[in-house]
Amino acid sequence: MGAFIANAKVLMMFAVLILLFVVIGWVIGSLFPGLGLTATMFIFFIIAVAINVVSYFFSDTIILKMYRAKVVSEAESPRLYRIVRDLSQRAQLPMPRVAIVPTQNPNAFATGRTPKKAVVAATEGLLRTLDDNELTGVLAHELAHVKNRDVLVMTVAATVAGAVAFAARIAFWGSMFNRSDNWIIILLVAVTLPIAALLVQLAISRSREYKADAKGAELCGRPLWLASALRKLDAGVKQYPMDNSHASPSTSSLFIVNPFRGGAIVSMLSTHPPMQERIRRLEQMASEKGQYR
Repeated sequence: MGAFIANAKVLMMFAVLILLFVVIGWVIGSLFPGLGLTATMFIFFIIAVAINVVSYFFSDTIILKMYRAKVVSEAESPRLYRIVRDLSQRAQLPMPRVAIVPTQNPNAFATGRTPKKAVVAATEGLLRTLDDNELTGVLAHELAHVKNRDVLVMTVAATVAGAVAFAARIAFWGSMFNRSDNWIIILLVAVTLPIAALLVQLAISRSREYKADAKGAELCGRPLWLASALRKLDAGVKQYPMDNSHASPSTSSLFIVNPFRGGAIVSMLSTHPPMQERIRRLEQMASEKGQYR
């Protein structure tokens, strides 16, 4: 049932992407009649279909390359590999590939369209900042996303939102260089970016992170491990924000905590719940289990 719902959400996002790209094709065709309105709309339709195919089959590869993540063996990272393997067995999941991201930003994410093709990635900053218990809590959170079939939806949503935002900018700059008074077209372009943000927010709701926190806490057996990790990550990402010269804030929803500096775009795409509320819920879970500091 979880796989069916995830695939239904992905198909919905693909349909929305095609519709938005056709509209953007109409915008470009209207701004530059010499290109041919029908031809331009058809070209953008084909581009949207191509992006959908790439997003479904190769989004995990794109995300890993975007963040320069390297898939590692057990010999290369025995600590990380051991914890992921133990948690995977506990969750009754296939052993995912394990990757390390070369950044001091302490963070983690999971990607891949199915549990069999999942990749769990941790940053160098995460491995340096957390002790084994805290690292176990974070990796349990990521495997909870895999278990809940969130990963496909999260990865495709990030890819689709980035593609829509890029296409909208093309249309916007096209309107800037066009001499005709197409105020309604510029208005349509201005609306497109919020739609892209809304697309991500609809697919990656804040409740999804709460559920992964709860499931991850159950998986590792110690909610306070994850709570302690989140405190450190909240401070760490502020000290070492992700370098967005090679990455996009539209992918921030993939990470356990937002890796980028605050700003208008980041706030618009804020899919993570307030950190203090996440920690409060985990502490409440621990209290209910009779676990105390």
